[in-house]
Amino acid sequence: MNILLVDDDAGSRAGVAKFLLKLGHQVTECQDGEEALAAYIDGDFPMVLSDIKMPKLSGLELLRCISALQNKKTDVVLFTGQGDMGTAIEALRAGAYDYLLKPINVKELAVITERIAEHQSLLRENKVLTERFSDEVRAATEDTRQELSRLKKKLSQINGLDNIGIFSDKMEDIVKQARKYHGNRSIPVLIEGETGVGKEIISRIIHYGDMSGEILQQAPFVDINCAAITGNLFESELFGYDPGAFTGSLTKGQKGKLDLAQGGTLLLDEVGEIPLELQGKLLRVIQEKEFYRVGGLKKFKTDVRIICATNANLEQRVEQGTFRRDLYFRLKVGHLLIPPLRQRRSDIIPLAEMFLHQFAGQKINRFQRISESAAKILMGYEWPGNVRELRNTMEWVAFMHDDAELKPEHLEHLRKMTQVQHMPDNTVNLSPEQFILPASGFDLEEYTNRIIHQALEACHGNKTAAAMRLGISRRSLYTRLERKKGPVSLELL
Repeated sequence: MNILLVDDDAGSRAGVAKFLLKLGHQVTECQDGEEALAAYIDGDFPMVLSDIKMPKLSGLELLRCISALQNKKTDVVLFTGQGDMGTAIEALRAGAYDYLLKPINVKELAVITERIAEHQSLLRENKVLTERFSDEVRAATEDTRQELSRLKKKLSQINGLDNIGIFSDKMEDIVKQARKYHGNRSIPVLIEGETGVGKEIISRIIHYGDMSGEILQQAPFVDINCAAITGNLFESELFGYDPGAFTGSLTKGQKGKLDLAQGGTLLLDEVGEIPLELQGKLLRVIQEKEFYRVGGLKKFKTDVRIICATNANLEQRVEQGTFRRDLYFRLKVGHLLIPPLRQRRSDIIPLAEMFLHQFAGQKINRFQRISESAAKILMGYEWPGNVRELRNTMEWVAFMHDDAELKPEHLEHLRKMTQVQHMPDNTVNLSPEQFILPASGFDLEEYTNRIIHQALEACHGNKTAAAMRLGISRRSLYTRLERKKGPVSLELL
């Protein structure tokens, strides 16, 4: 054990040091309190032995200084004479571990030193166990904490109508209907609406219901983006797969989203992008409540509420033959159509105020209100990205500016885009039959990239809207963006 020995009597100090060295300890000697305090701060001393009466800094003052350094756990023993018992008692009250009378009895010193060594060993062991326990608890609860934090953040607006920003009769009717669907888990629900209108929030209302009881129920809510996964991967992602189902599959197989959502809700976002050959299997899940894993022969029963969301016109896709008619009508048993923000303009300013206050509070800035001129800009904009775009705009404003009032200069980007929205539509009048391939050649890749670039700019980066504008599927647009060749960089779009 590393011991700090403090005594202005060099002879006494040398004798004690020699004895402690024989016991196997390491000893650092100091002749006064100031020297000892400096050594203590720089070193690591589980035990301090100090005379009480010393020049510059007494043993009692040294004790108080050591006690003030709470980051170090040190046991202090003070030496005192026969006639100085009052000071010894004061030292014990100040936090000294024990005291010894001078001249020092080496047997008593050996006993105290051994006790302190055991005490320090217990302190170290306790620290290790405490840290290990804390690490294990943190590791065991981190995933749960993150999930609860994520759900609470998203569900904090579902406790009451005001909390989720319901300011119009249209949205109030939709939320009421969603809460009715909550009571019947066997009914599939189809939520239609443009990107950013709040389809996921509505799906969570269907899952969690009124929220007047428990904040979070135990049933899982699992979502899958059908547009972001290719056909083969989508099947294994949804149904899971058995060992050896395909090249590169895990040797133990893997559960799918249907397994993870058992007893809860599965949200199929962008359901219109599911390949036609897999739509029949989804219909079987909805009607028969059963499925097979990829590469497997065992039939699995499922108890999952199916909610589907889409920004595509499924009825049109049914007529085009890219979406099954029977699946479409089965999904429409429960149906919700969320109108775009431009069709419920009475929501714009209340939502903007709610988001602005929310983000201003997070950034600790001063935004309290929206000026009349800024409100006109907000009301004049078409909001192609709907509520999500409005929310992101208010977050950007709160991040970039700090003012008591939202003003037009904070929304300059919206003003410019509004002007673009109201420009005459210079429609291309050249028909495909009129196009003539130049004799010098034609860089199809470059022109395709430029067209996509312009579509994304016109739709303010909204890939779904850009795909609709180009007359292609969202998945086709994603494929094109991944290829992104030519001089026009699509990387940031």
